[in-house]
Amino acid sequence: MRTFLLSLAMLGIASVSAAAQSIGGTYTVAGTNFDGSKYGGEATITLTSDTTCTIHWETGGSTSDGICMRNDNAFSAGYAMGKEIGLVVYKIEKDGSLHGLWTIAGQNGNGTEVLTPK
Repeated sequence: MRTFLLSLAMLGIASVSAAAQSIGGTYTVAGTNFDGSKYGGEATITLTSDTTCTIHWETGGSTSDGICMRNDNAFSAGYAMGKEIGLVVYKIEKDGSLHGLWTIAGQNGNGTEVLTPK
């Protein structure tokens, strides 16, 4: 029985490690701007370590690039879009999608964004 429980625990650890690694890839983007207007596009997350990554968005005819970091089910990214600097904070859902809020330095308000794995 003890061996069986140990095996289950090891499987649980392996599943958590695999889930932590699975954040990299291409995502469909669906978001809202500060004024409530909608936008869409694509984002690509490239792992650079177990917890850090780079992210590239192509949305609404513009591109932006940033650095990102994961901590359990929290995922955040700082990004530059032209001369503007922004921050987005996501919650990683069980289905692998990321649901977040974003803002731009010096501006009031926030937008929303959902990244869905392709």
